[in-house]
Amino acid sequence: MLDQLTQLVQQYGDNAVVKNAAIPNEMNEAVLKETESSLFSGLQKMASGGQFEQLAGLFQGNNAGSASNPVVQQLVNQVSGNLGEKFGIDGQAANGVASNMIPQILGSLIGKAKDPNEKGFEISDLVSAISGGGNNSGLMDAISKYGGQFGLDQNNDGKVDMQDAMSAVTKKGGLGGLFGKLFGK
Repeated sequence: MLDQLTQLVQQYGDNAVVKNAAIPNEMNEAVLKETESSLFSGLQKMASGGQFEQLAGLFQGNNAGSASNPVVQQLVNQVSGNLGEKFGIDGQAANGVASNMIPQILGSLIGKAKDPNEKGFEISDLVSAISGGGNNSGLMDAISKYGGQFGLDQNNDGKVDMQDAMSAVTKKGGLGGLFGKLFGK
């Protein structure tokens, strides 16, 4: 997952950073690396902070590339703040970089993950990467709340519970498979 993220940062960073007169050329590579790192850590923070509803919406592709998406806005603010703080980049320039890159990166990342023709990358990979592979106590709450919408009622008893989760884990090949089922893969 990180390889795909790095490729997208490089791809969209050309116009937003490399060809940006507000970013000194000697800082280009460091700014791109910080953008990638801040984006990834922002997603991790959201997962560990229990923002499952927002992340579920993002992973479903609901305006993943739109600046009006609250998740995108939160990540743009984090990335631009970090760029300003770490590199002394003017706030307007830092916000321009983040506003330009983050929606494009997320839109493309989610699009690739949902594309059945895109081999070797799935939503479950993204979810696993940002959750650190760990089990968050809020995860079962999110599964219960959104599971019916995502087809997780494995035993068709009208509720989503631990039995459904265990069945999904078994059928789909582990916890990553459960996340794939939850987030549309």
